[in-house]
Amino acid sequence: MKNLFTSLCVAVITVLSLSVVQAQNNEELSLKISKAEDANLEKLKAYLWKRKSETFVDGQSKGVIFAEMSFDATGKMQVKVVGATSSVQQKPGLRGAAQKNAIDSKMDYIGKALELSLQYTYMTKGQLLDFFSKATVSKKEDGTLVAVADNIYVQGDRLTVHIDPATSLFKYKEFKSLLGKDPIDGQVNFEKFTSGVSHVSTTLMNLPAQKMKINATNQDYSQRVN
Repeated sequence: MKNLFTSLCVAVITVLSLSVVQAQNNEELSLKISKAEDANLEKLKAYLWKRKSETFVDGQSKGVIFAEMSFDATGKMQVKVVGATSSVQQKPGLRGAAQKNAIDSKMDYIGKALELSLQYTYMTKGQLLDFFSKATVSKKEDGTLVAVADNIYVQGDRLTVHIDPATSLFKYKEFKSLLGKDPIDGQVNFEKFTSGVSHVSTTLMNLPAQKMKINATNQDYSQRVN
């Protein structure tokens, strides 16, 4: 009995020790990534770009929303919708008015989905620390670090990030969340300029409650003219 008790104590101490080490490693990783993200964001503030968000329903393109995007001096994302096109043919009369209301509702839904995706794309230092404090971290064969955590913003959501160990910058992110009560999932892909500055290239989202998919492409990056 004494040997069993001793073995159990050793096992508990080992688990607790591993948990402490894991927590310390995650905190160090989050600080390293946060530092790299802050430095990258400072460089990205010098850029303006456009986002083209195309919506598909049952595989057919139904419309495109165009927006101009940039960061302000505080690092807050600024999004300005500058245009939209639709492939849905306008109906006349009262049917047309009802159709317009339905389209406006869909546009609002799409806008909220895009806004939600930005929460997982650009996270503050505090949000990153909170994410890594509960994340499970592993390493792929190519050295890519993968961190997964649940309940980031809402109960039941999940964020998976893939990190380049050489730069501590994100390669891509995958998220599952809720838009109201509707499930939503997406993938955010990152690329680099020749200067090494990381930026979002595409955001792909699935909105099953509305049978929608959104393909958002960031393009036409240009540096601000002072």
